[in-house]
Amino acid sequence: MAAREPGGWPVGRLLSAASRRVERDWNGHLAAWDLNHASQPVLVILLRGPSTQAELAALCEITEQTMSRVLARLERSGYVTRTAHATDRRKQVIAATDAGRTAVLAASDPEAAEAMVTDGLTAEQVEQLKALLLVVARKSTPTP
Repeated sequence: MAAREPGGWPVGRLLSAASRRVERDWNGHLAAWDLNHASQPVLVILLRGPSTQAELAALCEITEQTMSRVLARLERSGYVTRTAHATDRRKQVIAATDAGRTAVLAASDPEAAEAMVTDGLTAEQVEQLKALLLVVARKSTPTP
């Protein structure tokens, strides 16, 4: 039987629960611009310049099918345009609109993101959390 109180949870479950909470809070923040955790990084990438759907999917480490849904939402919001590729009729070039650039720059405030995660922690606890998360994030999976 799993412990009901988080203090009794295994580390993996705690990390997963914390990650989901941060994602919910971040999505709540991004919703003011009709963005979410999937669409915001796409617009950040497009700030560098136009790209294809396949390139965006690879950079975001998601499938092209998933990227298609993300781009459809961004297009409905007026944040991206799709135009025919100059030399390959099978491809489209995706570009951020002025509205998309404005929205992602406003929504991507790193101080707001940091505050969501670290609210209630001391400066020392924030540094400890960063150090521990770096260890976990850098952990490599052994190859069989």
